[in-house]
Amino acid sequence: MTKLSQKRIKMIVPVPVPDAALASFAAQLPTGFVRPDIVVDFACAPRGGATLDSYYEGTLADAFCLAAGMAAEEEGYAAVCINSMSDSGVAALRSCLSIPVIGTAQATYLLACQLGSKFSIISMWDRWRWLYEKVLGEQRLDHRLASIRSIGVRPDAAALLNGKEDEIFPLLETAARRAIEEDGANVLILGSTTMHQSYEFLAKTMPVPVLNPGMIAYKACEMLLDLGLSHSKSSYYSPEKRSDHAFAGLLPSGASEEKL
Repeated sequence: MTKLSQKRIKMIVPVPVPDAALASFAAQLPTGFVRPDIVVDFACAPRGGATLDSYYEGTLADAFCLAAGMAAEEEGYAAVCINSMSDSGVAALRSCLSIPVIGTAQATYLLACQLGSKFSIISMWDRWRWLYEKVLGEQRLDHRLASIRSIGVRPDAAALLNGKEDEIFPLLETAARRAIEEDGANVLILGSTTMHQSYEFLAKTMPVPVLNPGMIAYKACEMLLDLGLSHSKSSYYSPEKRSDHAFAGLLPSGASEEKL
């Protein structure tokens, strides 16, 4: 029997998290969702902020996601994905890598545009608004946004929604219904990969499509690998000279990584 040739995808969480939290992020891809010919490795940024609550933390995430992903091609990865609606460091990684680099937000927003005329983002708190507006502006998709509805709860990048379902799910349901009934949304997007535990609940409850960004990002990687496509180097120019040594010491051996 011929041994199955596997392709590896590196999923990067843009903030440093403990091993248990990284396993929770990996759980957003349910059993059987990842094909046998693909291996997904979840890793996190080696340094940075905790919640992406500001442009300051966003800039740290850009730098440290670049540090976490820039050697992926040499390490044998077939694709890289920033597993966050921040799309931290995506453009920089596309500049230094030839393999596909997926931004979770970009992939999710573009899919939403195929499924409906207006989409709403259902978020945990208002302080994430800046990262949605950043990517929407970059992709010139502001006109497809019906609303951003926040439930006003500070996120927990370590525990995610574990143990908070009875408190959080009703708030998300209320926000989602208001987005549909008051804002005119016909597609809903979870505002963070840290919210993936609410996906099944909202998908069963809402009368419109609900998009789980982490699952969509993985499928976008899979599609590009199947099609043999990657980003255009006439758009994302390779640097004339790389300065990878600037990040020396930022990726210690034994850094957190979760495999699927």
